[in-house]
Amino acid sequence: MTQEKHPGINKKIVLIVCLSAAIFLTAGVALGLWSGREMREIVGRQFNEEQLVIARNISDLIGKELGFLKKELVLLGKDISDGHPAPDRQYETIRKSLSRVLESGVWRIDVVDPGNKKTHIYTSHRHWMSDQAPDQGLHNGQHPNVGNNKGVWVSPPRTEPSGIGLQLAVPLTGASKRLLLFHVNVSWFLTPLLKNIRSGKTGYAWIIDNNGVFLFHPETKFVGRDAFKVRKERDPSIYYGKINLIQKERMLKGLEGTGRYVSGWHRGITGDINKLIAYSPIIISDNPPQKWSVAVVAPITEVEEAVHSGYRRHFILQGLVILAVVLGAATILFFEIRWSRTLEQEVANQTWELKRSEEKYRSLVESAEDFIFTVDSEGHFQSMNSFTANFFGGCPEDFLGKRLSALFSDEIVERQMKLIRLVYRFEKSVRDDFMLTLGEHQTWISANFMPLKNEKGKVSSVLCIARDITENKQLERQLINTEKLASMGTLAAGVAHEINNPLGVILGFSDLLLEKTVKNSQEYEDLKTIERQGLHCKQVVENLLSFARQGEGDDAEHSDLNQSIEDIIKVVKHTLDMNNIELVLDLDK
Repeated sequence: MTQEKHPGINKKIVLIVCLSAAIFLTAGVALGLWSGREMREIVGRQFNEEQLVIARNISDLIGKELGFLKKELVLLGKDISDGHPAPDRQYETIRKSLSRVLESGVWRIDVVDPGNKKTHIYTSHRHWMSDQAPDQGLHNGQHPNVGNNKGVWVSPPRTEPSGIGLQLAVPLTGASKRLLLFHVNVSWFLTPLLKNIRSGKTGYAWIIDNNGVFLFHPETKFVGRDAFKVRKERDPSIYYGKINLIQKERMLKGLEGTGRYVSGWHRGITGDINKLIAYSPIIISDNPPQKWSVAVVAPITEVEEAVHSGYRRHFILQGLVILAVVLGAATILFFEIRWSRTLEQEVANQTWELKRSEEKYRSLVESAEDFIFTVDSEGHFQSMNSFTANFFGGCPEDFLGKRLSALFSDEIVERQMKLIRLVYRFEKSVRDDFMLTLGEHQTWISANFMPLKNEKGKVSSVLCIARDITENKQLERQLINTEKLASMGTLAAGVAHEINNPLGVILGFSDLLLEKTVKNSQEYEDLKTIERQGLHCKQVVENLLSFARQGEGDDAEHSDLNQSIEDIIKVVKHTLDMNNIELVLDLDK
């Protein structure tokens, strides 16, 4: 056996492989850097979307808490309006309400009586008191929008010695135009809701009102200050154009969204810090229209650190993959000649196996004596086996692209299209039986419609496999008729037994009367006629009982067919005679 000589490796091929490897390596590095940037952008957007969800949840939470205060204010106003106006009488009712809303930031409740120029003040730490001085938050003791509106009036936030305050007011019914006021400490109201909010590891939330004043911020020195000025005062070297634009054009207009900006600090860390921000509006009141805005922020470095660690591993893995590819290419080049023939032979074998498998499948489909075809969602034939085409008098190519109505009636097409739509909708097999009428010949078909899915897992067509079940239907009909005959036999036996009893009485009394009657008289002949007809009826009853009687024993295997036919004839013989029908029997012995 001669040793096969492999051709030498061409230097040009080696050079091409090396250049290709270098280009591939450079492209891989560039692609890695580009994918790293894209990954940071994608993760940043996703992180900001999560921050936006947090901002929306905070907005909903504050809205619900504020709604609770408004509800308590309205309920308390109804209780006070219906009760006695004296402060002593109202004290217990107001005290109970104050205990419920104290944790929500309400520290004082006032009942303002403009007519008497008095304000009755209720707090949690002492008894009620009266004050002659008007409330500075009201105009002449009453806000102009309070008395003309049945809703709750909410004042703009204002800075007070004890912090930022907010007033909720509702008019009281009655002769005097009194007002009921809740005094809310905004810090007490917001701190329990926001102090534990975290975005990422160190992110936090802050809130500004519709004038751009901080109502809540982890930096307590910012609270009550103008958000546009306080940052500049904190660090004038930072450019705050982006955050100022977001606040002015988005947040103060009651819009929600996401973005980025530069800050000079974050939880004790100073310097240029890029941050991600997501903001959402908080609807405070419609009287007057008032919206706050909540922002959730976090430094971009938190996101980049997570991406960078993953990117570093990805870059190392990518380098190893490229190195493996280069080494693999050199190895493949070295063994190319040795492996080429083996691969070609393997490809040929696989191709032959695939072709044989396809032919085997096609042979199975074509040799099956079942109706096999596929249709699309509109009911057009996509494929069909020879048996189906031959049954309808053609070849498969004649029906491809045609609709179901080319072969089936409108009623059957409507039923089939309904089943096809069910298969496309639920992606499950459905089954139905229907009858085909070809000329004078009727055929029962049992069809099973099954989904065929594409590489995306979606239903692309419907496979129908149907079978002729005409013989089964006939056997089923015969079985039903047999059961009917058995039921008739049981019924006949019951009727025969019921007739037999009165018939025996008739024959018995006829026999007694015959013994007492003179023979050859007219009465005697009449009684003989009765007896003769009674005996005939008795014979008919016995024939019915013989017909309905089942075989003795469960082990009987043989029956005399001639005798059975004669028994049946005896049952119907009287009817045949009455209708002048002659029955001729020719039975084999």
